[in-house]
Amino acid sequence: MGHRINTEKSPMGVLFLVVLIDMIGLTLVIPFLTYFVQDLALSGGITSIGARDLWVGIIIAAYSAAQFIFTPILGALSDRWGRRPILMFGLASNTVFFTVFGLSSSLTMALIARFLAGAGNGNIAVAKAYIGDISSPGETAVRMGAIGAAFGLGFMIGPLIGGVLSDPASTFGGMFDTQFWRNYPYLLPCLFCSLLSLTSLSIAARRLPESMHPKNRTGPADSALSGFSKMMSNSVKVLRIPTISTLVIINFLYMVGFSMMHGTFILFTALNVDSGGLGFSELQNGLVFAFIGLLGVVVQGMLIGKLTKKFKMSKLMVVGTLASGLGIASLPYVSSGMVWLILVSAGLIAIGNGLYSPTQSSLLTIAAKSADDDLGMIMGAQEGYGALARIIGPLSAAYIWSLTVEGGGMWTYHTCFRVAGIFFVVATLLQLSLKLTAEPALDSATA
Repeated sequence: MGHRINTEKSPMGVLFLVVLIDMIGLTLVIPFLTYFVQDLALSGGITSIGARDLWVGIIIAAYSAAQFIFTPILGALSDRWGRRPILMFGLASNTVFFTVFGLSSSLTMALIARFLAGAGNGNIAVAKAYIGDISSPGETAVRMGAIGAAFGLGFMIGPLIGGVLSDPASTFGGMFDTQFWRNYPYLLPCLFCSLLSLTSLSIAARRLPESMHPKNRTGPADSALSGFSKMMSNSVKVLRIPTISTLVIINFLYMVGFSMMHGTFILFTALNVDSGGLGFSELQNGLVFAFIGLLGVVVQGMLIGKLTKKFKMSKLMVVGTLASGLGIASLPYVSSGMVWLILVSAGLIAIGNGLYSPTQSSLLTIAAKSADDDLGMIMGAQEGYGALARIIGPLSAAYIWSLTVEGGGMWTYHTCFRVAGIFFVVATLLQLSLKLTAEPALDSATA
């Protein structure tokens, strides 16, 4: 049984803020990270376009790699020490390492800052565990929905803030028109995120109670490393379960293809027009990603419930996968003369992901419950494979980009987007092979 907290002083508002700040911090770097890493590479003497851009994928993957390793460890520590100290540690980590990242003067410093930011930040997983501690079965779905809303809102706000606050010496001038801000053009958005984290840390310190009763905590025999080893063990077990293993593999393929877009999207839009790119600034990229976030909120927050009452979730999942794949594969074919088409590709990505994510999670939940399997183990394994995909995707995309960006014929910068499209095609074919035993409406599936 969870440790119930006085509902008159519900911690949900603080938890919402914690997750929102996590997502803002994660997505705030999207508009400028590519430009920042390219600048650091050039200042470090890396002049080859391919070698320079490979570092973009490495630094994106570093954050995901740290989360893959340390999130289950932090989860195990939260079982042992309580949720509150781990959540506050994550906020403190954000406060420090976002500023360090903004002050980075070398690729090594930027890489370490992003890795340590990911290592200290297991807040989303721990926040979900906190909700499980304090909620009755009837409250859980609604409260998890609030966390999902924080995800969407953060994805919309983060890139916009990151784009607006980048390079303040040129954008705002005035008090920012100094050599310091010209030397650190991406420090301001990082400072903004650190300030948000510090504010959230202050609120959590005063208003966030511990959710776990001491008697429910694990003893010293449960090593923190057991969280990681358990995740790895569960990931292998899940692959032996029919239907569920297929759904998990589908999600892995989808996430590899989707995360390939994270770095190469802006590598393409930032590419000089003469080289076939769009020549976008940080602000323009921020606006495009804010558009993606807004559409995602509309689809998942307003439309998905209505659509699942009219169509099978398995069909919506297929449509979502194809739309995402088409959106990503079509990106490099947007020309500078018809730049508005970027919104069509971005719209397909947003709508596709908005259809795919909730339907895939719900179908996995239904399959697990109908087979009487351990839902926690299965969802944890899916999270593990998803984290692995977020490492493989950016690294492989940046590597392919580095080999082809100056190529010709069939082997041009278009290649990595085509490869991403292949992952979505394979994921779709696997979905069409699925034989699902039951498909209740989404609302009942997640209730």
